[in-house]
Amino acid sequence: MHTAIISAFESLIRLADKEKELVSSLFIPRQYARNEYFLREGQVCKMLGFITEGLIRYYTTNDKGEEQIFDFGKEMDFTCNYESFLDHSPSVVNIQCIEDSVIYCLSYDGLQELYTQLEEGQKFGRLACEQLYVYAIKKIRSLYNDSPEQRYLHFLQYYPDLQQRIPQYYISSFVGVKPPSLSRIRKRMSS
Repeated sequence: MHTAIISAFESLIRLADKEKELVSSLFIPRQYARNEYFLREGQVCKMLGFITEGLIRYYTTNDKGEEQIFDFGKEMDFTCNYESFLDHSPSVVNIQCIEDSVIYCLSYDGLQELYTQLEEGQKFGRLACEQLYVYAIKKIRSLYNDSPEQRYLHFLQYYPDLQQRIPQYYISSFVGVKPPSLSRIRKRMSS
């Protein structure tokens, strides 16, 4: 499934055939069972992943012991706790597979090699970071400004295919409401 990884890179930069071989050689496939963790809170994130099959959730646990889901990852998405990955600090985030998943993994050193060995490696890093930054700013702004209904609409817009793949209580956590509140939101929206 290296063709999917190559396509993800080529959506941002040009790759020569030799560079495609390098990218393919550095990503190692790993299978994860449903509920297995790509990363647990307290661990240092040592891998950047590319999901070719399956679905993951990103969550933290608040001081009441409640899980708070803040994102999902699906096929053709990169996954990582970039904060931990870049500064080698313990993660405050859990990344857990919701479904059996295949994730192609790249080490920190492998990523550095891509930055230096690919002609447009630095450009890839910059463009990927710019996309992450814009996405993060939109999510933060939504948390402060949007109603739960608007956050639910954002979920449906950004993840139109996930509603049938994940439990409703995951969606309610992502939206920031309790499951009964999500049911009321959905009922109001369908009328």
